[in-house]
This record gives sequence, C-alpha cells and structure tokens, in this order.
Amino acid sequence: MFVDVILPLPLYKVFTYSVPENMQQQIGVGFRIIVPFGSKKHYTAIVLRIHENAPQDYAAKEVHSLIDLFPVVNENQLKLWEWTSFYYICPQGDVFKAALPSAMKPQDFSQTYTPKTETYLRINPKIEKKYISNLIGRAKKQQQLFDEITNIFVEQSVEVVSKKELNASSTALKGLLNKQILQEFSVETGRLNAENNAVRQSYPLNEFQQQAFDEITNCFTEKNTCLLHGVTSSGKTEIYIHLIEQMLAEGRQTLFLVPEIALTTQLTKRLQAVFGNRLGIYHSKINDQERVEIWQKMLSDAPYEIMIGVRSSLFLPFQRLGLVIVDEEHEQSYKQQDPAPRYHARDTAIMLAHLFGAKTLLGSATPSIESYYNAKTGKYGLVTLSQRFAEIQLPEIRLENTKELRRKKQMKTLLAPALIEQMKTALANGEQVILFRNRRGFAPMLECKLCAWVPKCQHCDVSLTYHKYRHQLMCHYCNSVYRVPEECPACGQKNLEMLGLGTEQLEEEVALLFPGNTIARMDTDTTRGKNSYEKLITDFQEKRVQILVGTQMLSKGLDFDNVSVVGIISADSLLNYPDFRSHERGFQLMTQAAGRAGRKNRRGTVFIQTAAPEVPVYRYVVEGDYESFFNTQVAERKLFNYPPFFRLIVVVIKHKDENIVNEAADFLAERLKLSLEKRVFGQNKPIVSRVQQYHIREILLKLEIGLTLQSVRDILKSAEEVLRMNEKFRSVVVFYDVDRV
Repeated sequence: MFVDVILPLPLYKVFTYSVPENMQQQIGVGFRIIVPFGSKKHYTAIVLRIHENAPQDYAAKEVHSLIDLFPVVNENQLKLWEWTSFYYICPQGDVFKAALPSAMKPQDFSQTYTPKTETYLRINPKIEKKYISNLIGRAKKQQQLFDEITNIFVEQSVEVVSKKELNASSTALKGLLNKQILQEFSVETGRLNAENNAVRQSYPLNEFQQQAFDEITNCFTEKNTCLLHGVTSSGKTEIYIHLIEQMLAEGRQTLFLVPEIALTTQLTKRLQAVFGNRLGIYHSKINDQERVEIWQKMLSDAPYEIMIGVRSSLFLPFQRLGLVIVDEEHEQSYKQQDPAPRYHARDTAIMLAHLFGAKTLLGSATPSIESYYNAKTGKYGLVTLSQRFAEIQLPEIRLENTKELRRKKQMKTLLAPALIEQMKTALANGEQVILFRNRRGFAPMLECKLCAWVPKCQHCDVSLTYHKYRHQLMCHYCNSVYRVPEECPACGQKNLEMLGLGTEQLEEEVALLFPGNTIARMDTDTTRGKNSYEKLITDFQEKRVQILVGTQMLSKGLDFDNVSVVGIISADSLLNYPDFRSHERGFQLMTQAAGRAGRKNRRGTVFIQTAAPEVPVYRYVVEGDYESFFNTQVAERKLFNYPPFFRLIVVVIKHKDENIVNEAADFLAERLKLSLEKRVFGQNKPIVSRVQQYHIREILLKLEIGLTLQSVRDILKSAEEVLRMNEKFRSVVVFYDVDRV
C-alpha cells in the first residue's frame, strides 16, 4: 500500500510513501502522518490518496507514524486546497501551511498543542472522616480550609472543587495534600466559551428588508451566488441573521466572512445575542491553541453552526455548509498578499460553497466593479436595498476646497473652518465625530529644507515615516526602526521638517482644537494587542470617546448611532496612486467612511477635504451615484483591457542582486512573449522596488477571460523551468500574483 501526501513545504508535487503493514488498516485520506523527508528531517504530512502504485523514479520511504485515529481534513477541504493551488499558481504545500493551525503541524515529533486544564480538589475517599480532625491536629489554617471545602460540597451538592475557586493560602493547601486528606487532579477544560449567551430573538424585518430577503431567497433557487447592494445603514446584518436562521432550520452551517478583525467585534456581539454558543469566531488574534480547539470542535458531532471570521476561516473543516456570507465583499484585505497562497477570500468562498452545494451572498454598499459586472451580466443574482434603516437619512456630503481656502488664507489648521464649526456644534450637542486619514504615523516623510535629503530604509526602497509617540522613524514595509537624526547627514544642517500628515499628527492637532474632549486613534499602531480593537470600539460606542481619528479601519462597516459628523482629510491621496483601481478604492473608502454619519431623526454631515473638487469621482460620492460611477469605470477598463474584461496575473521576480534580478526578469519576459505575445507587459520596476534587501521586478500579463488557466499555467511553469536551468538564476525567487487587487 502507498500514500500520496502533501508536505507543509513550498513544493508543487505530492510525494509517495509506502505504508507499513501494521498501519494499513488504520490509515485514511485526510489523516496526519509523520514522514521522513531529506536526510534527517521529519514532517507532518496530510494523506491525499491511498493506492497500490509504487513511484517510478524513486524508492518510496516508509511512513514513520500515524498522528490521528480519524481524518482531520475532509474531502471538500482537500478539493479546495487543490483548486487554490491550481488557480493561484502556488504550491499545495503552501496552502496546507496556511490552512492548518501551526500547532497541528508538529515537526520532528515535537507536538506543540497542549490541552488547557484546570486543577480540582477532592477529599481522599480512602480516609475515614472520623480520623481527619486528628490528622489536621492544631493547624488552624488547614482546618479553616477543610471546613470551607466541605461547606462548598454541601451547598453545591458536589464532590470536587476547582482550586482557583478557593481563597486558600498555599501553605494550608500543601499541608492537607501532604497529609493525603485532599487529592489534587487535572481536568481538560478547553479554551472555548461553552455558555449559551443568546439574549434575544432576531428583530422583524422592515418592509424594504423583507423585500430584499425574499428576493435573495428567490434568487438562490436559480443562481448559486447573489450580490446584495445595500446602502450604508440599510440593515444588511439583520437580513443576514434571518438567512442564518433559515440555514439552522435546515440543519446547515453558515460561514460569515468579514475583511478584518475590527468588524468581528461589533458583529460578534450582534450575532451572539441571537445565536449564543452556536457561533464560533476565528481570526488572527486568536492564539494557536484556541485555533486547534476550534478545528477539533468543527470536526466533532457538535460543531459550530455559524462561524464568523476573516479569510483564514475558509479552510476550517465544515461538515454541512449551506451558506457563505461575504460582508463588505469589495474590501481589498480579502486578498492575501504575503506569504503564499495569494488567494482572494471572496472568490475562494464561492468555490468553497460550490464544493458543498451551498449558496454565496456577497454584501456591500460599494460593490467591487467585478462583482457588480457579474451581477449586471447575469452571472450572479442582484438584489438592491436603497433605503436606510429606521428612517435614517443619507448624510449631506460637502466638498471643502482646501486649495482655495489656503489661497484665501482661511485654512489655519489641518481642518477646514466649516468642519471645525460643525464639530463644535456636534460636540456641544453630545454627539460624536469621526475623522478619517488613510495614513498612519505623525508625518509620512522627513526632509531637509536645504538639500532635500529624505531618510530611507536601509532594507527597502521607501522613505521612513516619523512616529512621534515613539520618537522614531519606521519603515512600513519591513518594520525596521531608526532613530530620528538631529541634523541632516547629507549637509550637516539642522533644517529637517515634517512633510505630509498622518493619523498621529491629526490626533495631536484635534486635541489642541478641542480641549476637554476625549480623543482616540484607531490604526495599526494602536490596535496591536489582542483586545485593543474591542476596547477602542467599546469606548467609542459607550461615548467615553468623543472624537475618533483613524485610517481605513474606520470605513469598514462599523455601526455607531451617535456620530453626526465625519471628516475625510486629504482625500486626494486616496486617488493619486498609479493604479487602475485607485478611483474605485477612493470612491469605496469615501462612501463607506461617509456612511458612518447619521442618526435617527437627524441627518449627518460629511466633509471631504480636497484640493481638486473638480475630479468626477467626488461628484459621484456626493450624489451617492454608484451606477454612474460604475458605468464610467467599466467603459475605461474595457478600453484598456482591465478586469472584468481581462484577467491580470503579475509575475514577481526577486533577488538580492539587482543585476541578476534584471537579467532574470528580461529572460522570463522574452520567453513568455514567445507564447503569449502582446499579452505580456514588462519587465517593470514597481514603485517600491526593494523590500527587505530583495530587488523586485514584475511582468504583467493581461489575459482574455476565455483563455484557459491550465494553458497559461503550463506556459508560466515551463518558462520558469527553463530559467532555472541557468545556474545563475537558481536562487531567484519567482511567484505569481493572480487577480492582483
């Protein structure tokens, strides 16, 4: 008997091992096994296939040992891994590494998962109670502790007590244990919350929500994927809850995908209020031990029926998946960047649902151009929800021309005068304010006024960002930290000045303008801790914070009912980026940020600060005209062969020697042009062309949708194999970014 296995290594092929006779009745597909690889290493592998065919080109080594008595990866998961590897042109071993929690991949026999236990105490059953007083003797503290324990037994009708429940001195407890009056033992308790904390029924849907719900359920009778285009604050989440209830009634599971952890905090509370402990949570702030326990629960006879999580939750072992909800489907954080697999969670979710015969609901107030195009052309169903919930009006959006305000010398601070006045009014009325600036740090750049020297990272081709609270310069690509120079190292003058504006500087300026108000900042720097998102959001929700300053995290569907003013600072920076998606992203971010404003019976106000108000995208944002914006974008993309009309694949080439990376990229580009001809663009030098000492070059492929991925994949892998034949290029890193966003 032989098995083909997937190893957690960046290798495209599977490897075949022979199965010892004593294991042949125990092994199965989806089992974890330990196998030798190379001369000395052992790895955890997953069994992909069982067969009787010995490999032709090498002698199969024996499986060393079994880890499991049952499969930990099911058939649909293995199919998803295979599809992800194929579509995103990455090794299946990389998919395996991304999918399984680290503690489930022990190397060299070191098992890293340890169950959580709790220590309990009981009275030694072999000691007769009449002798206990004599054994305790004159030890008063031991007698007090023993009396406390016996009282607990009587009051709670139990025979054991948790050690952590006792307010006991370690000396007294040790004395009772040494005299063998008490016995100590451990019980595996797990890390997952087992309490059913549901507190309410789902709310009835209003007329517009009910209509959307009915249209979605009707759509699912004909199509497997439906796009819900609902304006901000239209109550999409309550529709999701009713759809989940429908799945529960059918005995099927739901996966609820969100783009970032920031969203899970509020959504989790809303969903737990209705579904209690039927809901599981899975994201990057959950430690590896908890991940293993969630995985094990999903394999059990009583799995979570609803799972809310970020993109990695796609790889959990669902058993009877019926619905996948992709909330804020337009978000670019659904695309994994590094390391491989560089998959898009939205598209992978659609494939996952397909494997289970489940349905996929995509939801957004600002759908991606691709998803809306698929809906408009009939590939997906389309349901529109254009009314905000509870009669909340869409906000008034005002453009503030900062160029003109500065020319007239009316712009005294980072904020436009009209925004400052509106903030004063809102705060006086007990309302809250959100200020959005999509750049963290204090100043994006430091520059010498005399010679224009700018500090750059030693490892990356980028300028350093100044962070005032640490008084450090930081690289946002490799996280290297540098001290702030007192003088310019190029000319020796002390003429260094801050250029640009980050969230930290905005927070400081707002504190000066609005003394006496509590201000908080939400960006990557302030949300590193496990519960930091939750604390910030709770503080703002419970009005302990009056002004919240932050990056794009603030635009991601967070729901605050007391925000009446939103300011979008330096909006032009959202659009001035050399990327065909920059206006789409700008429109989405501004519309989503604007959607945080508005209260029942009171219309919110949004200020967009721009030096170029004549740019058409601002008009679409002000008018809330997604349809016209979409039509403009689609016409432009069709003209220049961009998605949704063409598929983009970026071939990325990296090496520490710039000459070698240039030669390798030139060779690959010429080789690819032999087959793909005018579809090949480059080699190109990206904006950031060196990261962590590696020089980077890119080749862009624009491929017709009708061109089969198999043929393109074969051409790419063949060109790479020819490149590797040259000794000089053996150490060049080559990978493929399919459907780059």
